[in-house]
Amino acid sequence: MKCPFCGAVETTVADTRINDDGDLVRRRRRCLKCDKRFTTYERAELRMPQVIKKNGSRVNFDAEKLAASLRLALRKRPVGTEAVEAAIARIEGKLLALGERELASEKVGEMVMLELKKLDKVAYVRFASVYRNFEDVDEFSKLIREVSRSPQKLGR
Repeated sequence: MKCPFCGAVETTVADTRINDDGDLVRRRRRCLKCDKRFTTYERAELRMPQVIKKNGSRVNFDAEKLAASLRLALRKRPVGTEAVEAAIARIEGKLLALGERELASEKVGEMVMLELKKLDKVAYVRFASVYRNFEDVDEFSKLIREVSRSPQKLGR
């Protein structure tokens, strides 16, 4: 690690501590040239896959866009913020676990629909109607019949 004071490359680690969550390492370092101390932080860098959109373009995965989509579908529904955040974390975890550099937007959409189906049936139908681009009432009816047969699990 390069010293921020004198630019020397030779430093030693004086102290290492891990935060309570275990996802951040704090190191106190000392420069062997100027003897000054400084702190560095170390965190795992996880790369989310790029998303291939329907038109073939590639975009970086955007967690905020994912959250906005879920919140829009769940607008005015009795689902708590913690349940929504947990659903987002599950989707991100699944995306990381796939280990893919790229994946189709349809795969992300299906993951969102699965999570919404667990959280709230109305939100699931809202999202599915836009995501699947329903053309007529019959498609709505079919989806509603499908949802009516499954038990409701609300994330309150």
